[in-house]
Amino acid sequence: MNLENIHNVYFIGIGGIGMSAIANYLKSNGKNVAGYDKVSTEITKSLQNIEIEIHFEDSTTLIPSEFKNNKTTIVVYTPAIHKSNLELTYFLEHNFKMLKRSEILGEITKNTNCLAVAGTHGKTTTSTILGHILKEANVNATSFLGGISENYNSNLILGGSEISVVEADEFDKSFLKLSPNIACITSMDADHLDIYGNHSELEKSFKDFAAKVSETLIVRKGLPIKGLTYGINENADYDAINLKIEGGTYIFDVQTPSENIKNIKINLPGKHNVLNAVAALAMANSFGISLQVIAKALLTFKGIKRRFTYKIKTENLVLIDDYAHHPTEINAVVDSVREMYPTKKILGIFQPHLFSRTRDFINDFAISLTRFDEVILLDIYAARELPIEGVNSEWLLSKISKKNKCISSKEKLVENVLKSKAQIIVMIGAGDIGELVDLIKNNLNIEN
Repeated sequence: MNLENIHNVYFIGIGGIGMSAIANYLKSNGKNVAGYDKVSTEITKSLQNIEIEIHFEDSTTLIPSEFKNNKTTIVVYTPAIHKSNLELTYFLEHNFKMLKRSEILGEITKNTNCLAVAGTHGKTTTSTILGHILKEANVNATSFLGGISENYNSNLILGGSEISVVEADEFDKSFLKLSPNIACITSMDADHLDIYGNHSELEKSFKDFAAKVSETLIVRKGLPIKGLTYGINENADYDAINLKIEGGTYIFDVQTPSENIKNIKINLPGKHNVLNAVAALAMANSFGISLQVIAKALLTFKGIKRRFTYKIKTENLVLIDDYAHHPTEINAVVDSVREMYPTKKILGIFQPHLFSRTRDFINDFAISLTRFDEVILLDIYAARELPIEGVNSEWLLSKISKKNKCISSKEKLVENVLKSKAQIIVMIGAGDIGELVDLIKNNLNIEN
């Protein structure tokens, strides 16, 4: 497929974090773009601000007329869209060219020098750091990100069409649509078992992705895939050593295959973010960026929205917002909070994401959530799924071995939070819990 010959691109689920970056990119490159999503969000508003027409009712009559010609329009959809969607059905029945998000991303990047970050955890932070490094190094790359960069207030760092940075998403085996030149694999923990069935099939898919890398593969030390390795004090090819914390900033040296660099600094909490920074450093260095330029860029990296984002940070009260939705990610958040605030009581507010993920990792979720001093659970965010009998937040709550725990509706969340005496409040989940954070923040500010 030649994208040069495509005039109109219609997105079903245009507000998704990955979909919106592609829509933004295509609009910026002269395509006529429109789309549908269920609800208006800050992301959809940002797309409307660049004159992309979006509606929020699933109705074929609202599809602009110029997008109803199957000779001049392609349709991009997300697997999160249910098969009963009326607009999806319309385009399928009228023989439009239909592409999943991963397929059009593969088309956009296949002729670029593509730097791809894969892994069940860490890929958004790593790819965003990498995109920032390339930008600061005056490399004219376009970066498609899975989160909103604090530096650019966007999930797209727009550059030229010859170099790309992408998240290589394992969901639905999407990353097998990419053609990476340089790639990184950060982790291969069990996840998306609704797609893969078991952990070994997930690992096989990552190995298939690794086989597609044409130049350099970088992997987390200890993973069962051959490549240049990275780690912390692990004698890796790219090894962070002499790690220390000063004033909330990590400072460390990095040993590379050919040289050392001292006193690299990042202003992100948690050792997992040191690993993410070293992975991005390894990719950028393999691409040809000097360690000195990389270190300077890391110093100015501000982070990603909903990745350990401080919403309130005072001596007596802290509110943190994070996207964590897998037990490993929750453990990383707890580790970071305990490291920063070792003596303070911590309240965790969690919205489980997907019935299948909750079922598959129920015991691991319970163990990770028990590490908070207090726990509030919201109902499970269904996303693309239908309910599974017996899988609910009540089941998860029953497995959390903590006295101070409860389930809350969204409507009573403020009331339940204000009952807590915890000085550190952490809101986590990949559903719509992020939309409640400012509500909690505003009410906490009133009370304090």
